Amino acid sequence: MDERNNHFDFDFTPIGQAIKKAREARGITREQLSGIIGYAPRHIQSIENEGQYPSIELFIQLITMFDVSVDEYIFPNKEVKKSSARRRLDAQLNRLNDKELSVIEATINGLCKAKEQPED
Repeated sequence: MDERNNHFDFDFTPIGQAIKKAREARGITREQLSGIIGYAPRHIQSIENEGQYPSIELFIQLITMFDVSVDEYIFPNKEVKKSSARRRLDAQLNRLNDKELSVIEATINGLCKAKEQPED
């Protein structure tokens, strides 16, 4: 007798949202993505917003295209090397020149300094 657990209960919504954020960060619309991958914009919307499971082929295509790390969603209690947000930020930073990066660096330094200050 097959004793496998066929009642797999996994909420795909957070991964879909990560894909959506990564797509939007790249300035790609659902319609543009639809033309690239050959799936209807409505199908992409249901994956991003409604937690619909994509096929394994589409899943791999989307996470590699948008550099989305799924470890943080599949293994939430395990420390991940780089979250999806950090990977998206890295990709955006790679598109900046040194002058623009110095503005980002100053902003980060200011945020870190503010975190070190005790609240009144």
